[in-house]
Amino acid sequence: MSDELKKQAALAAMSEVKSGMRIGLGTGSTAKHFVDYLGAEVAKGFECLCVPTSIATMKQAQSLNIPLTTLDEIDRLDVTVDGADEIDDRMQLIKGGGGALLREKIVAAASDKMVVIADTSKLVEVLGKFALPIEVNKFGLGATQNAVSAIMQDFKAEGGLVLRQQNDAPFVTDGGHFILDASFGRISDAKALSDELLNVPGVVQHGLFLGLCAKAYLADANGVKELG
Repeated sequence: MSDELKKQAALAAMSEVKSGMRIGLGTGSTAKHFVDYLGAEVAKGFECLCVPTSIATMKQAQSLNIPLTTLDEIDRLDVTVDGADEIDDRMQLIKGGGGALLREKIVAAASDKMVVIADTSKLVEVLGKFALPIEVNKFGLGATQNAVSAIMQDFKAEGGLVLRQQNDAPFVTDGGHFILDASFGRISDAKALSDELLNVPGVVQHGLFLGLCAKAYLADANGVKELG
């Protein structure tokens, strides 16, 4: 996805926010542009109160003087704007390529509306070509990996399971967890897979976002189209 397309999708999503709103701020390269646009509006007097989904987004928002709060201080948000790694025509998502899936899902679930910004290459017929991120507890990692591998066999996964690495060491999320990337190829029943993964004690959360996304702005060379 070119940076210009990311900017187009992010700019289109600015139509979803009004002064005075409580806004969830996503994480990733496309969401970063949305935060930049929002910061420019704040500098002109736009009023909002925002909850970031990662430390990186928090630092970016602070640098733009965007007012921040937490879900301890407020319990609901009007809208969350975030990116996605995959989206299907049922508005089901795979997220977590940037490693912030747990906080992204908490913020999205606390929002009246979740809006996704991406390019049209992220639109798929069936989820699963992008490896599914699964956030797991460090304790009992081997047992958790074995349990997830067994689920992958049951769902006829076409690829393997790997522990995400960064700088020759396991990637650690903002919450202090590891991420397993599961390559399914095709996910035939996202809801059933979600339920099975969440039944594994060591699984904290996964990157299937089901029943959360209400609208999407997808950019390509011909402009931005809306889903939802």
